[in-house]
Parts: sequence; C-alpha cells; structure tokens
Amino acid sequence: MATLTVPTSRTVRPRVLRSRAAGKLLLLALLTAVLAPLLHGGTWPEELTVSLSKPLATASDWVIDNRDSHPLFLYFFGYVSNAVVLSVRAVYLTLLAAGWTGVTVLGALVAWRVAGPRLAAGTAAAFLACGALGMWVPTMQTLALMVVAVLASVLVGTLLGLAAGLSDRLDRALRPVLDTMQVLPAFAYLLPVVLVFGIGVPAAVLATVVYAAPPMARLTALGLRGADPEVLEAVESLGATARQRLLTARIPLARRELLLGLNQTIMMALSMAVIAAVIGGGGLGDRVYQALASVDVGAALAAGIPIVLLAVVLDRVTAAAGAGAPAAGRPRTIGVPYALAATAAVALATRLLGALDWPAGWTLNFAEPVNRAVDWMTSHLYSGVPVVGGTAVWAGHFTTWVLDPVRDGLQWLPWWSVLLVVAGLAWLIGTWRTALTAVLAMAAIGVLGVWEPSLDTLSQVLAAVAVTLVLGFAAGIAAARSDRVERVLRPVLDVCQTMPQFVYLIPVVALFGVGRAPAVAAAVVYALPAVVRITAQGLRQVDPAALESARSLGATGRQQLWQVQLPLARRALLLAVNQGVVLVLAVVIIGGLVGGGALGYDVVFGLAQGDLATGLVAGAAIVCLGLMLDRVTQPTERRTRKGA
Repeated sequence: MATLTVPTSRTVRPRVLRSRAAGKLLLLALLTAVLAPLLHGGTWPEELTVSLSKPLATASDWVIDNRDSHPLFLYFFGYVSNAVVLSVRAVYLTLLAAGWTGVTVLGALVAWRVAGPRLAAGTAAAFLACGALGMWVPTMQTLALMVVAVLASVLVGTLLGLAAGLSDRLDRALRPVLDTMQVLPAFAYLLPVVLVFGIGVPAAVLATVVYAAPPMARLTALGLRGADPEVLEAVESLGATARQRLLTARIPLARRELLLGLNQTIMMALSMAVIAAVIGGGGLGDRVYQALASVDVGAALAAGIPIVLLAVVLDRVTAAAGAGAPAAGRPRTIGVPYALAATAAVALATRLLGALDWPAGWTLNFAEPVNRAVDWMTSHLYSGVPVVGGTAVWAGHFTTWVLDPVRDGLQWLPWWSVLLVVAGLAWLIGTWRTALTAVLAMAAIGVLGVWEPSLDTLSQVLAAVAVTLVLGFAAGIAAARSDRVERVLRPVLDVCQTMPQFVYLIPVVALFGVGRAPAVAAAVVYALPAVVRITAQGLRQVDPAALESARSLGATGRQQLWQVQLPLARRALLLAVNQGVVLVLAVVIIGGLVGGGALGYDVVFGLAQGDLATGLVAGAAIVCLGLMLDRVTQPTERRTRKGA
C-alpha cells in the first residue's frame, strides 16, 4: 500500500521566504498595509508631542534663585568650584615659574624616558613652535586647564570603569549613561554647567570631564573584563583576596587598555579646548573663538596649531608608553628623579637670568601671510573661475541638487513611514531589539516636538556621510595598498583629526560662504580621518593566506580588492561607516554657527539666550538621532539559543 508523504514546511515554502532578510521585509510590508489606512500622513501629530518648556524653565529659575543661598551650592558645588580653580591656578603658576626653557626641557626628558631621543626632539620642537607663534602664555593656560581636566577625567573614568568591569549589573546600568555623555553635544550641557557654576574655569573643566571621561571608563571596563581567565584562576588558587586579585592581576593585565584610555581621554579633552573657551576656559581656545568672530584665519591658525602640536605630542608619548618600550630599543637611562632635577636646575638658571617669558624678538608673524593667502584664494576661487565657476557656485549647486532634495524628501514622507524605514534598516542588519531601540529613539524626537528640524539635520548628516564615505574609502584603499601613500596621508590625517573644528570652519566659510554647504564641508573634514584610518587598517589586516590564494589563481589586483579584501574587511568597513556617522553628527552644533540651522542652531541659540528648554531639547534630539543612526549602521550579532 502506497504511503502518503506530507511535504515539510521547508519543501512547500517559497524560496524567497527562506531568506531571513526577505521575511523581515515582507512582515514590515504587511504591517504597513494594515496600519497605513489608520494613520494620517504629514508631519508628526501635535497631539503626540510633550512640551518640556515649563518644567525646564522652572528648574532654571530655581537654580538661579538658589545658587547663592542653598546649602547644596554653598557646601558642595562651591567647594568643587574652589578646588578646580585652585588646582588650575597651581598648575599654571608652576608652568610659569618653570619658564619656557624648564617646560621644554621637562617635556623633552619625559618623551625621551618613554620613547627615545627622536620623540624627545619632536616634543622640544613642538613647545618651541608654540612660543615662536606668540602663543606661549595661552598654551600654558590651556595646558594647565587640560592637566586638571584630564586628571579628573581619568579619576572619574577609572572609578566608573572599575564598577562596570567588576559588576555585570553596573555595566548594564552605566552603558546608557556613558552613551549619553559621549553623544550629547557639548554645547547642550554647557548651559546646565554654566547655570550651576557660572562662566569661568570650573564650568570649563567640568564640561570637559563630562565629555572626556567615557573613553577611560569604557576601556578600563574592557581591560578588566578581558583579563586572561587562566591567570586569574592561578592567582585565586594561591589564596588571593578579591582586592589582591584586582591589584596584582586584573589591573596589570589591563595596562594597555588603561593607557589607551588615557590617550583617548587626552585627545577628547584637547578637542574641548575651543568649546570650553565659550564659557570662560581661556587659553588657546579663547584665541580661536575670537578669531572666528572676526573671520581672522591667520590668528585662528596661530592658536590652533599649538593645540594640534600638544595633541600630537601627547598622543605619541602615551602611545609609546602603551607599547612599553622606547624607540629603537634605547635603554631607559633617564629616571624620573633625574628629569625633575634637570628641569628644576634649568628653571632656576632661567629665573636667575630673568628669561622666564618667551623672548619677544623670537616671535614669528604667522597670521599676516596666512591672511594674505586666504584673501587671494577668496578673490580668485570664490567666484568667477572659468568653467568650474568657483567655490560659491559649488556650494550653491550642492545645496540645490543634494541638500534641498534630501531634506524635502524626508519632510515629505509621512511620519509613520519614516519610523518603518528606520525599523526596516535596523532590523535587516540587527535584531528586533535593535529595530525597537532605533524606532523609539526616532519617535522620541517627534514627542519632543522637533520633528521638522531633526529631519533637516538628518538630511545634512546623510549628505556629509555620503561624501565622507566616498572620499574615505578611496583614500583608505589607497593607503592600504601603498606604504608611501600611507606615510604621506598620516600627518595630514593627524592635523585634520586634532585641529579644533572652529579653526577650519573659518577658511571653509571664507571659501564657501555661510549656509548648510560649509557646515557639511566642515563635518566631512572632521570625520574623514577616522574613516580613512579604519578602512586602511581593516584592509591591511585581511588574512595574507587568502590574498596569496587569490593571486595563485591568477586574480588581478582589482579582483583581489573587490572579491577578497573588501568582503573580508566587511566588519571594519561597517565600523568606518558607523564612526563616520557619529563624527559627522558631532559637528552639527558647530555647523549651526555658520548657517547650518536646524538642531545645531537651536542648541547654540539656547546657550546664547540662556534658554534651557530650547538648548536641552535640541541636544536630546541630537542624542536620539545619534542613537538611531548608530543602530542602523552597526550590525548586531544574532544570539543563538542554547541547544540549537
């Protein structure tokens, strides 16, 4: 008797449904078909918004009314403010007492101790260049501010990292806090800091700590969690207590991560130098900010170059300390006591000779030739260039053909369709949790009542990211395939990554005028170095055996790139996309100063007018945009069930 065979679900299911991505898209299409008739189109509905203006205004008024009388301000915030002022002043007076020769010698000896004579010579040259540009005193002011801010950031970040690294519960609790601290635009939390501490050094230092502490916390937790389990088990078998295991095993094993955290904290603190000047930080940042107000490119570069030099020197020194050996294998013959003794001797000799200040006759007139060059570029490249038209024409075409259509298209879409698109993109590369997080972040923007300006900001971010990725992938591929190109690009990328955004805003405005196009150009310049570096590193780390196998099969260089390197470097390329998005979004506020409008302008306006509601709501919307874009561009691994 014949047996009836019932086909399995896998047999009768159409081939297209076997694809997980196709199944997700089909489910979203069905959801759209069901919900579309029930929802109206257009912008975010008014009845779904929540106004925070009244509670935030009430909170602002309470702080202003009680700042001089409430015990919280008198006995806590007041002591914190005084401690910051005294610390910065002590460091600054110490640097001035050492004189330019003492500071230069100390910096060179520390670099020699860590990395050898070549970096020592570079460090000395960097300090001498700061003096030659006429910026010695502002450089010492910035250095004093950064020393205190970095020490406080390292202390706070290490404590948070220890908590997150030793406790899973605290790690889950701290993760969103650190995300918010790092993504929230600095201008957005400048206003609350100023409300509590007033304009001055304390507000500048504490704002820098909020921005610079998260990398130290993340990398400390990463180092503690990544400690070798066999070593920890061996230490525990010897009867060590939890405290002894931490001090003798976990922390020493996390040395590289801790030094990398210090490196990143220093870089992020220096990137806050100009923004801190807005609320009374002084130093080099104040010179750059004043130059921006008067569109003085020469003065801005004269103050911006010392910031870059400080960043490069500190980056190289901390990177060498993390590597654990001086350059060229040179033995470390210079001890810390000898370095301090030599510095004290030089400082004493300088004081006896009456030469503590940088000699006025050794200062270069840097601003004037730079301004002449910028004037020539503006007069010859801004407009009237044969065939190409000039930079103003390019900016106008980019706004008309790219920025306007993208913005109008986003604002034309019904609000619910935007949420569905976000859900689809996040779900395709992640899980349903990823999609839910992205949708909730986007919906929060509508609830805050800033749907239209947020889509305007999103259009600028998408355009800047597209340009950044095209240029960054091309340059990264070239750097990965040629050591000579990599050596040429490295100093350029260093300068672009460490130069304060305010500095290159000035020539961008001079060449492109005021508007959304120069804001996009500034974002591209800021985000490009990270994309190039990550792309080049990802391609260089592709398994050499795979490339050798492709070559043995007769693959050309182009075929090796497209069929082997790029597919194997997929994770690095996606990380480059993610970092490009995050860094572009970080310049949205700066773009608001040069006509970018939208959320960036609202944050700047809130700070300028003391409007806590406008500034914080726009800042919160930028955080939500950053969270949504992070989920859309960063793949999430799908967890498998036990026993599957």
